[in-house]
This record gives sequence, C-alpha cells and structure tokens, in this order.
Amino acid sequence: MELLFGLALLDHLDRIEKISLDAGDVIMEIYQKTINVIYKSDHSPLTEADLNANRIIMNALKECYPQIPILTEEAVADFKGVHKEGLYWLVDPLDGTREFIKHNGEFTVNIALIQKGEPILGVVFAPEKKLLYRAARNQGAYKREVDGHLKKIQVVRHVPGSPWIVTGSRSHEDEATQAWLQNLGEYQFIPMGSSLKICLVAEGTAHIYPRFGPTSLWDTAAAHIILKEAGGDIRDLEGYVLNYADPSQVLNPSFIASSKA
Repeated sequence: MELLFGLALLDHLDRIEKISLDAGDVIMEIYQKTINVIYKSDHSPLTEADLNANRIIMNALKECYPQIPILTEEAVADFKGVHKEGLYWLVDPLDGTREFIKHNGEFTVNIALIQKGEPILGVVFAPEKKLLYRAARNQGAYKREVDGHLKKIQVVRHVPGSPWIVTGSRSHEDEATQAWLQNLGEYQFIPMGSSLKICLVAEGTAHIYPRFGPTSLWDTAAAHIILKEAGGDIRDLEGYVLNYADPSQVLNPSFIASSKA
C-alpha cells in the first residue's frame, strides 16, 4: 500500500473528506441566508462562503500537514512554491460560485494533493446535494451517496452508433463548444455546474465533457484523480494529459474530460 509521511493514502483521504465536510457546513450556513456578492478583478463573483470555507480548509491543512504548501483560489499570493518532493495542495473552497448564488445546488468543495505534477488524491463534495466523490492513486474512485453509502464508480464507454451523453457548463456557453458539438454527431446534453461535470463522466452518467473556456488548476485537479481512478482521463486538445507541475501558470488549456483513459 502506498504511503505518504508514514500513512496510507486512504488514511489521508479520510482526513481530507472530513475537512471538505466541515467546509461544506460553513458554506451551507451562508447558503440559507441572503448572499452578498462582490466581484474580483477578473469579474468573477466572490462571497462570504468562499472566504469562510477557504479559512476552514487552510487552517485544517496547515495543522495536519504543516510541511505541504497550499495553493488555493482565494489566497494565490500566499503560495510560496512546491514542496521539495513535488507536493502541494490545490484547493477551490467553493467551485461554482455562480451556481451557489443562483441557489441551484451545483457547487462543490475541491481539495486535491499534487505530487510531481499529478493529483494523487482528491475529494469533491457537493454540500447542498449531500454527494461526495473521492479517490486516491491506485485505490479506485468512490461516490458517497446521501445515505452515507460508499459506492465504487467507473466510467461508461461510448458505444459507436449510439448517442453521446455530453455534459457541459450551465453558466459558460461558448461558440467553440457549440461548434465542437455539431461535429460530434447525435448527442444528449446534461448542463451542470462546477467540477460535478467531471464527476458525471467518472460515475458513468456522461461519456464526455469538452471545455474550451478558461478554467484554473484548482477547478479540475480533485475531479481529475477521481476520473482517472474511474477509468477515464482529462487531455488537452493535443492529446496530452493535464499536468499540474507548474502552479505559476494557474490556467488550464482547453481540454476534453472523457471516459477514455
């Protein structure tokens, strides 16, 4: 069994699940109230829930793993570089802030551990839906459902001649995606917010998720290891697997998340 700092990856994963649940509790407290929104320099929305969840996650990670740096969307300037063994945490405390503001439930807490450019464990928690996805390298991918049951998940391959099941952004439509879909053939489309799109591919609800608009490393890393352990992967338009080795470049290229490894 793979060890990290003397503990099995699954033991670390249990810790990260607990941290994500605590962050989800803070998010849901604000979800029930009037949500006050401010806008960052890139015009993306920011709420008290983003900041409070970020504080919960960062404090917990610093307490449990003081030696591992943290790159989080809400404190990019505080990141001082990757650990000497290529380790760092990659966090989006509230992915899908637009969906949070809309009160549609399609938002998540994303926490991933990166080692030498690859996510080696990750948790995606959707607090309003009470669904959690988790994976660790070589340990499979799992979905914890509303009743608490932990179920192993895997991708479903597209059968030639049948319609594609495609998922895509609910809040970020673009011409490139529409053009790509026109060339795909017959398809059914599932709109979804946040990293849940990648999780839909991982659990076999969708075959593919194309993304041509901007995303950041913290938007994909946690769901990436979940999809990979479920049998799929995320590749850029040249066929290279998304890599997280250079966190100074926080933007991902355009990519396709699919049930194909």
